[in-house]
Amino acid sequence: MLAVLLAIVLLRLATLARNAGDGAETRTRLETIRLQNERLERELRTELANARAETTQNAKSARNELASNLAQFTQTLQNQLASIAGLQNERLATLTQSNEQRLEAVRTTVENRLELLRTDNAQKLEQMRSTVDEKLQTTLDLRLGESFKMVSERLEQVHKGLGEMQSLATGVGDLKKVLTNVKSRGGWGEVQLGALLDEMLPPGQYAKNVAVRPGTRESVEYAVKLPGRSEDGAPCWLPIDCKFPLEDYRRLQDAIDRADVGMVEQSRKALEDFFKVEARKIRDKYIVPPHTTDFAILFIPTESLYAEAVSRPGLAETLQRDYRVMMAGPMNLAALLNSLQLGFRTLAIQNSSAEVWRVLGAVKTEFSKFGELLAKTKERLDAVGKTLDDASRKSTTIARKLRDVETLPQPDADRILIGVEDDIFDTEPELDREATSPAPSD
Repeated sequence: MLAVLLAIVLLRLATLARNAGDGAETRTRLETIRLQNERLERELRTELANARAETTQNAKSARNELASNLAQFTQTLQNQLASIAGLQNERLATLTQSNEQRLEAVRTTVENRLELLRTDNAQKLEQMRSTVDEKLQTTLDLRLGESFKMVSERLEQVHKGLGEMQSLATGVGDLKKVLTNVKSRGGWGEVQLGALLDEMLPPGQYAKNVAVRPGTRESVEYAVKLPGRSEDGAPCWLPIDCKFPLEDYRRLQDAIDRADVGMVEQSRKALEDFFKVEARKIRDKYIVPPHTTDFAILFIPTESLYAEAVSRPGLAETLQRDYRVMMAGPMNLAALLNSLQLGFRTLAIQNSSAEVWRVLGAVKTEFSKFGELLAKTKERLDAVGKTLDDASRKSTTIARKLRDVETLPQPDADRILIGVEDDIFDTEPELDREATSPAPSD
């Protein structure tokens, strides 16, 4: 509308412009038109303001009315939904309670019937188990009692035989004890040799001042008795003679302390000659095969002197080759004696091992019979287990039938249960015949 008014004003202005030659009249008209336009513009603005206010008021009223209607509709809808939900809950609760009552009645009926069936089956199975247990127990007590008695006797014999081996095994750690023993190091002569022999060997395994050469009074300081006998029944001895050149050894130590090279070499040569002479004497006096071994031992009582002796080039080989004499210090002799002792123990074990093996063979025979008896017992127990499995399967079948069938009158139920019992215990006479059949003799 405003655009139309403006167009009219412009048109009039154009008309006035064409008539501009009229002068004052034209200006008067233009002024009048201007005033009219201003008045018209004020009216238009007032009209537009009123129109906007009315439009705003109408829109606000419409919104308020729409919100009120929507709230009423929402409340109505909520009330209707709450009513529907309450009705459905009541119906669902009623239906649930009814179903629970029906299921409880069905469950009670099934449990009562199953309890009756389980009780009856348990009684029958207990009767079967009692019969089988009584027969098996009698047979097992008789057979197992005899077998265990025989096995116990054999094991007692084995225990007695092994007792000797255990007593012999107590000295296995002698070698370690000797090799770590420092008590006898630095001992002197015959006393040290006797103490070492007494420590390593039992009293009957060695002797002192033994006359090893028949017909003479020449006796070696100590000799070890070896297994075996000579033709005349006398034992075979290992001669051990102790030699300790104290003066020569002191001269050697003095020369070493003075750093006298010439005297050191002279003293060492004197020690070498001394050991060769003594080895020759030992060979001539104490090596008498078969009364003795074909070699003897020259015992040197200190490790330091023994080290000096073996350090001489070729001395040990010469004594062993030419005189059949072996030098030994305290540690070497202890190791040798321990080796001999272990050899004696091994020989004793070998002598008694044959008897032990015979006893073990008898025990093995009895155990094989015992295994056969256990196998037969297992077969019978497997037969009983198979019968029990069949009864369990039939009980499961009956339970399934009870779930599918409605409650029957008592006469029909009794007839069906009697037929099931006949099927379950068809195998009982066969089991009794098998249990009472005589077992094969061992």
